Amino acid sequence: MPHLRQTGADNIRRRFAFILALTCGIATSFASAQTYTVLHDFTGADDGGTPFAALTPHASGFYGTTSTGGTRGLGTVYRFANSGDSWQLYVLYAFDGLDNLRDGIAPYAGLVIGDDGALYGTTHSGGQGNGCPQRYGCGTVYRVKPGAAVAVWDEAVLLGFGNTDGSNPDRGALVFDRSGNLYGTTRSGGADSDGTIFEMTSTRGIWRETVLHSFNGSDGASPLSGVAFDEQGNLYGTTSAGGANNLGEVYRMQRSNSGWTEDVLYSFTGGADGSIPVAGLILDASGNLYGATQSGGEAGGGAVFELSPSPNGNWNLTTLAALPGSSSGGPASSLVMDASGNLYGTTSGDGSLLSGSVFKLTRSNGAWSYRSLHDFTGGADGGTPYSSLVLDADGNLYGTASAGGAYGEGVIFKISQ
Repeated sequence: MPHLRQTGADNIRRRFAFILALTCGIATSFASAQTYTVLHDFTGADDGGTPFAALTPHASGFYGTTSTGGTRGLGTVYRFANSGDSWQLYVLYAFDGLDNLRDGIAPYAGLVIGDDGALYGTTHSGGQGNGCPQRYGCGTVYRVKPGAAVAVWDEAVLLGFGNTDGSNPDRGALVFDRSGNLYGTTRSGGADSDGTIFEMTSTRGIWRETVLHSFNGSDGASPLSGVAFDEQGNLYGTTSAGGANNLGEVYRMQRSNSGWTEDVLYSFTGGADGSIPVAGLILDASGNLYGATQSGGEAGGGAVFELSPSPNGNWNLTTLAALPGSSSGGPASSLVMDASGNLYGTTSGDGSLLSGSVFKLTRSNGAWSYRSLHDFTGGADGGTPYSSLVLDADGNLYGTASAGGAYGEGVIFKISQ
């Protein structure tokens, strides 16, 4: 259960967007012509705090969530916009799950933009799903969209999880298919309490949930990331536990006329391949999967891997990089690939100061080379980044760190290459 922090006596309860002018933090230049800049320091008050989620690009900037802060200390949805030479943060919605019991609490995951222009996401707690045994709810699927007034956004809870259909969605963002249906995961709940994969479909504006799969331990457990589609409409993801060695796995969900079937593509061993794949997966144009483990590997800080299909139907894992660091300090979020096939990612507790890092893997002639782009200090530059990165057309990287910064509540940062 997240910490339910009050934000001070002067924080009157209100649900309207406000503007917080940017105060730039630090900028650090590197010998390799990279510049790290803090674009926003979260205060833990109205603007939010402890951002776990990745940024979601939109026309003039990004959308995002914080897991704490806001008028009730229960998290926020915000817009971060670039207007000329400055950035501004607008809070679109502050969660209120204590007084409004149907509302969500603690959005760990990022947002996805629907064809209707609305924002869709999940909260880790809150909601009033039937059968949920938790005092603070089992989590929600929600939608935030512009309201009647320009500055006001309205939230609607589309689903309150009830435990048997899943419980406590974690950091994996929802994803749309081509028909406008939503897919996601819960870290617990389901038939065997080991988590679920679910689908949300809308009929005349009414959303309904279908559980596509309940994990049972042997076929995976505790998915913390979301799912990714291939061109054929199959779903891929990771579980942080379960599998043949109870160290996590990579799975595929295939759709047929009779429904969905789960296949375990790879179970981690805890050797050079690593263990505890918290991060989600990305696919390249050839259908190869790329991901990372949070622990293990030859250097102790997790491992980056590629999983490739073979003609006989098996999948072969190749370790691309052993990340230096501490146990459970490796990547906690999906990688990003640029047009040249290079990979970028964050680690939550690796780096020279064990406060996390941003890294790049460069591919050349079939080999991969590792380079740290920034090692977080946990101080003014932030620390413990759980989010994945956004790569713009100019090669700049954007992300969030969940801790550190001027107020100790996390930052939004940019790395110029």
